[in-house]
Amino acid sequence: MTHFAGKELRVAGRRYTKEFREFAVERLRGCENIVALARELQVSRRQLYRWRDELDPAIPGMEAPGQEARASTLRKEANHLKRVLAEKTLEVDFFRSALQKVEARRQQSSRTGEKASTSKSGR
Repeated sequence: MTHFAGKELRVAGRRYTKEFREFAVERLRGCENIVALARELQVSRRQLYRWRDELDPAIPGMEAPGQEARASTLRKEANHLKRVLAEKTLEVDFFRSALQKVEARRQQSSRTGEKASTSKSGR
């Protein structure tokens, strides 16, 4: 067995003690540089994430890499939908304005006794 910072760690077969994994996850909580921590503990970054998900999956702000990708995809989709909604809102405003102009012309022509603004075909 090898010791690290007073924590026993079993390297034979790449199995680590539960005490060491808990120690590593605790260090991960306040860690600014996960790559440096992994190097210091002599484990892979991916292994640290696995231990964190296994031992303490509810650390706020520390989503697993798959969750980050999902969140990014959802943000992109939300932004796309916001753009589409803005375009549709502009279209509605345009058609509403056009309809108001047509109604205003129709009211003007009915006041003067003229025919509505329709054109006759030349047939």
